[in-house]
Amino acid sequence: METRVAEPSDAAAITTTIALAFRDDPVWGPALASADGGTAHLEPFWRFFVDGAIPHGAVHLQDGPAGEAATVAVWLPPGVDELTEDQEAAVDALVARSVTPERFADYQRLWELFERTHPHETPHMYLSLLATHPDHRGRGVGQRLLAETLRTFDAEGLPAYLESTNPANDHRYERAGFRAVGGFRSVIDGAAVTTMWRDRGGSA
Repeated sequence: METRVAEPSDAAAITTTIALAFRDDPVWGPALASADGGTAHLEPFWRFFVDGAIPHGAVHLQDGPAGEAATVAVWLPPGVDELTEDQEAAVDALVARSVTPERFADYQRLWELFERTHPHETPHMYLSLLATHPDHRGRGVGQRLLAETLRTFDAEGLPAYLESTNPANDHRYERAGFRAVGGFRSVIDGAAVTTMWRDRGGSA
């Protein structure tokens, strides 16, 4: 599979892959759990982040044989926000409609923790989301996509940052040259979030 930069027409396929990949994520699964157990709000939620990132030209994907996004890396360049103010307000409205008031308050506090720990001193590429479609798991496609994009950023002289919301993935990021630099616990269920940094060329 070849890696390419995503276009607006790819947004639906990318969103489906992310929604499937993060449905049972230790942090985002509980954070987005609806009061009635439904999942109809998940794709609209993630679509905002896909639409917010694609115009910046750093979302990369590999196509699957059935037209799905086999694996996708949603990167954001230095100094770029994940969402516009209008998109952020729409996301909040969607979540507020989909979860209990108590869970929505927890969701807002969770975002505050993400924002508080995000470094701003050094310009860097931010890996907002890395997802592999369930039909393509276990084949190393996500790891290869990550390596390819990091080589591009190394050539541009840029370090990288991410938050790992699943401890099972931490060793994969470490293999790619990231190192843990901090973290926090989800206010919802205490799930661990590990903040990770990668210098240009990878950590020693």
